[in-house]
Amino acid sequence: MPKHLPDITDFTIGIIGMGDMGKMYAKRFSNAGWRVNACDREENYESLKAELVEHTNIDVLENGHLVSRASNYIIYSVEAEMIDRVVAKYGPSTRLNAIVGGQTSCKTPEIAAFEKHLPQDVQIVSCHSLHGPKIDPRGQPLVIIKHHRASQESIQLVRKVLSCLGSQAVELTAQEHDRITADTQAVTHAAFLSMGTAWHANAQFPWEMNRYVGGIENVKINLTLRIYSSKWHVYAGLAILNPSAKEQIRQYATSVSELFKLMIHGKREEFEQRVKKAGAEVFKPGRGEELLLHDDVLNQFSLGELPKERRPNSHLSLLAMVDCWWKLGSVPYDHMICSTPLFRLWLGVTQYLFRKPDLLDEVIRIAIDDNSFRQDDLEFMVAARGWSDCVSFGNFDSYRDRFERIQKFFRPRFSDATRVGNEMIKAILESTGSDGMQPTQRKVNGNV
Repeated sequence: MPKHLPDITDFTIGIIGMGDMGKMYAKRFSNAGWRVNACDREENYESLKAELVEHTNIDVLENGHLVSRASNYIIYSVEAEMIDRVVAKYGPSTRLNAIVGGQTSCKTPEIAAFEKHLPQDVQIVSCHSLHGPKIDPRGQPLVIIKHHRASQESIQLVRKVLSCLGSQAVELTAQEHDRITADTQAVTHAAFLSMGTAWHANAQFPWEMNRYVGGIENVKINLTLRIYSSKWHVYAGLAILNPSAKEQIRQYATSVSELFKLMIHGKREEFEQRVKKAGAEVFKPGRGEELLLHDDVLNQFSLGELPKERRPNSHLSLLAMVDCWWKLGSVPYDHMICSTPLFRLWLGVTQYLFRKPDLLDEVIRIAIDDNSFRQDDLEFMVAARGWSDCVSFGNFDSYRDRFERIQKFFRPRFSDATRVGNEMIKAILESTGSDGMQPTQRKVNGNV
């Protein structure tokens, strides 16, 4: 770290947008000794000030103009949909020679807003913590966005500020970031959103049914509820505003639809060939040899009572995920250093299925010969196509309406799902290392 970088005592961080992530950042910075200026919507000024009264290093201001004028490093922690209008409003007030960044999940519109509305003397260094506000940031991926309007000294300063999070930092361009988050987040979210939609359509609470309890089912249920317990805009912005996401979500819906058609027509040979070819490409020798998840991890995190005997499932959602990766030419292991805990779990269960030949053969047999899950698979296909259409249309109101209707249905179990989900994520991180990579991958990619 260059000696001429500002000391913690003469440097102030500004945060515009005090939602869950904004508050998490503010508290972490404050606890590390940094002085923080923070604001949210003006109507939230008094309540936010009362909420943070015990955090003496956090100064709650009335608006973004005051935060921008008084801070050395300003972070916009607002919804991706709102970034342009918020930066347009407060950006011109930015302090001379300050550093400005954002914490949105989609960097293309964020960087465009900064380039359009910020004064030319301002340096641009953005970031993105690849986890939710309820996850301990220590050991989690943290992307620092490189920009041509940023000196190496500014990047080093931002690294110094963010080091108190204890995260694994990696530098990417905005375009690299958006492509990787589309690979690791957008299509993963689409799968879980579709599962929740299908269960809602069938009026099912899956943890109350023996066929959805235990093993892989625990991961599917807990992570679906985890997503629906969050705020809709977290997923909408990433899916709708990310240029790479629409293509990937559309391909996932296509994979679900094409596999389902083969199932209902009983085309066993074609179905099996396609599934196994996709698996052979995604899980090539030397790639994902060591299982990320094991039976002892899968079975201990259940919202329902474990049945005496495991009920086979067609696992259309998992088969379609691997088919989608294959069709897109995407290698999920390439992005483990920038993966979210949710993605690691999702990759873990797909790998678990495809690395167990007997289990995969059973799933193929059930998909073709057993109609027990046919109604659920039909609703899942309809849901996957519905979410893809919603994202393609780019309508935030429609996305919010779909999301919140299903969120209301599952709300009674969110507290249990959050608790169990946190335990599950902790277990997989402990079994694979904090970055989620296997030992062989860590040697290749290295820790940043």
